[in-house]
This record gives sequence, C-alpha cells and structure tokens, in this order.
Amino acid sequence: MLTTILAAAGAAAPGANPYGLGPALREGGLISQTVFGILVLMSIVSFYILFSKLFEQQKIMGQAKRVRENFWQSNSLREGSAKLEKNSAYKQIVDDGLAAQEQHGKLTDPVEAHDWLHGSLSRSEAAINSKLAGGLAFLATVGSTSPFIGLFGTVIGIYRALIKIGSAGQASIDAVAGPVGEALIMTALGLVVAVPAVLSYNWLQARNKSIARDLSAFSTDVLGFLASGGSVRPTAPGKPGLTKPVAATTTAGQTGGVPTSRA
Repeated sequence: MLTTILAAAGAAAPGANPYGLGPALREGGLISQTVFGILVLMSIVSFYILFSKLFEQQKIMGQAKRVRENFWQSNSLREGSAKLEKNSAYKQIVDDGLAAQEQHGKLTDPVEAHDWLHGSLSRSEAAINSKLAGGLAFLATVGSTSPFIGLFGTVIGIYRALIKIGSAGQASIDAVAGPVGEALIMTALGLVVAVPAVLSYNWLQARNKSIARDLSAFSTDVLGFLASGGSVRPTAPGKPGLTKPVAATTTAGQTGGVPTSRA
C-alpha cells in the first residue's frame, strides 16, 4: 500500500516540487518509509483513543447530571439504582455498596460495618477510574517517543547527505538538498504526531480527575446513607448533608441501613 502511494507521488506532473514528502520518502528508501508508517500509525491510534475516551467521559458526565437530578429523590438505594442506566458507573457503585452490605452480615469474623463498606466502595471507584485511564498510557508513550522516531529519520537523512557529499567530493546543493529535506520532514512529522498526543493526554487526564472527584463524592453519600439507615443523604444536588430521617427499615433490601457498632 505504501509503495503504491509513493509510486503515485513519484508520477507527479512536470514542474512539481522535487523535495516534497513523496520524493523524500521515495529517495529515503525502506528506513524512511518505515519511520513514516510508524508515525502515521501512532497518529491514527492516538486520535482514536482521544475520541473514544471523550465519548466515554461525556457519557459518565451525563450520568452524573441525571444522578444529581433524580437519584436522591428515591426512598431507597435499590429504588434509585433502578432509575439508573444498566451500565452506569454510578449504578455500579450503588450495587456494589448494597452487595457489600449483604456480605457484611455473612462474615464470621467481626468487622466494622463502616470499614467494610468503605473498602468495597473504594474498590468500585478504583475499577471505574482504571477503565477511564485505559489507553492514556499509549498517548503518553506517543508523546514522548514520536519525536525520537522522527529524529531517527532525521539522522538517516543527514547520513545520506554526508555520503553524497563524500561521493561527489564537494558539498553541492543538488547533492544534499534531497537528503537534508528528507531529514527536516522526518523531524516535523515526529513533532506533528507528538504535540496532539501530549495535549490529548493532559486534557483527558484533567477530565478524568474531575470525574473521579464526582464519583468519590457520590460514593461518600452512598456510604453515609448505608451507615445511617437512610437518615443521611444530600440536601441538594451534589451537596451532602443531613435531612429529616426518611421512613426506612434496616433491612438489606430496603434502604440499606446497617449497624455501626462492632459485631
């Protein structure tokens, strides 16, 4: 495929730029073409990760908005969980909290209910954050290595220029213009691939931290609700506080209340 592209580039009309990308790759041979192919592949994968992660983050941000609007109006966690999307990150936290509450009653070794629930909710948060961070390591790798890959093509181009100078016995413009142009193009390609990857990595990381803060706040609210038998819940969207105790039982299937004393 790459050979076909280069052949088409080589068949340019008379008067076309003899030092463009196509001629440079054709003259550079297999090494330059391989470097170019690697950089193009890195760029494609980087943009795929960028757009897929943006979609994933936007989905969770939309879930957070719906949770703030509707979730805490429910009488119990199970009722609120039923209102959430099937694959919602927030539903996962609620379901994991309810499951931990049920498991606590089956423990034979006394464990503080608060510690058990807190640990279970923390694991749930960590799993979600780990999934959100997937692919970001590749962006960081591209941002740090692609300039050096381009630099490798640059070194090869300079080396070829020196060989032509040595063969010709003099440093004529005609002898070195092609290899030097190839070297500069490879340097530019490395930077073109690296800069978007670094910007994407930093932007996605900042958004992930914002999502992690929202998940942590929601997890704390769920823990307070479970540990108080439903008496503690956010008083307003996103603002935890005390409200009047709701009519609730301490049955695991209802509000999720648990005793806070040691077994």
